[in-house]
Amino acid sequence: MGERLKFAFYWAATCGGCDVAILDLAERILEVIEIAEIVFWPIAMDFKYKDLEAIGEGGIDVAFYDGSVRNSEHEHLAKVLRERSKVLIAFGTCACYGGIPGLANISDRDEIFKVVYRETPSTVNPQLTAPTTCIKIDDVTLTLPEFHDFVKPLNRVVDVDYYIPGCPPPIELIWEAIERIRINKLPPKGSVIGPRYSLCEVCKRKRDERIKIKHVRRVYEGRPDPELCFLDQGYICLGPATRAGCAGGEGGRCLNVNMPCRGCTGPPGGIKDQGARMISALASVMDLEIPPEKLKEMFKDPLGTFYRFTLPSSILSRRVIKK
Repeated sequence: MGERLKFAFYWAATCGGCDVAILDLAERILEVIEIAEIVFWPIAMDFKYKDLEAIGEGGIDVAFYDGSVRNSEHEHLAKVLRERSKVLIAFGTCACYGGIPGLANISDRDEIFKVVYRETPSTVNPQLTAPTTCIKIDDVTLTLPEFHDFVKPLNRVVDVDYYIPGCPPPIELIWEAIERIRINKLPPKGSVIGPRYSLCEVCKRKRDERIKIKHVRRVYEGRPDPELCFLDQGYICLGPATRAGCAGGEGGRCLNVNMPCRGCTGPPGGIKDQGARMISALASVMDLEIPPEKLKEMFKDPLGTFYRFTLPSSILSRRVIKK
């Protein structure tokens, strides 16, 4: 066996599901170990930041960064990994597009701290204490990362070579990336690992283009017919605006268990704004006789529906807050 590659993994603002997805490779993770030595993975092994900082520039062959950039620690580690890695991969939807943590971009740091540390019913904080980046207790100085005003996807902080979307990334896409790395046949820089087409292209449900949506239903309001298009039944399915690949070539991971697509693999190739794309698709299938006021009532949470995973990387990006 020749010299093994050097892999690094880092977990930023995310739930940890991306790291679990790596373990979901099951016995194939032994094949990963055959080709690569893991030189940094603090969530799984006893690595310290000083271990990463001791690696020279370009000393890591491939770094997988999962999670969005929420604070100064995440930003620092993104820059350190970029300097030391020949290839940097945004791993998972939070790193690629901002993910669910990015929905916080409708508030800034002051608004978030106000709610979390003062206004929630379970908070007891008579001195209105909020986190600070530095505090000295006796002779000891304690520090915390600076909480940024807004969430950013990884490519808003450093240059990114490849993207593997998904919440979490599907095993099929992770393995495709590993195989491409192994045989040294990665696609052009900037590529998303996965199909360019939308989920509707591989969906096996029957679509009747004559049907116009008269009512919007949420998933708890009925039991969808597993043979028919969700949109035809009034369930909001983001398949038209979402990249395929979450279940290989066999439909979609959620579709296969009779749940509408929520859009976690982000927009298909060539689409900048997933939410705008989905709103445009809906406009072509909604009943035009529905009054605007009623239409507004149908969509209980437009931002969380259309931009659940992609707000920071969308055209909207965040709410502008004047101070």
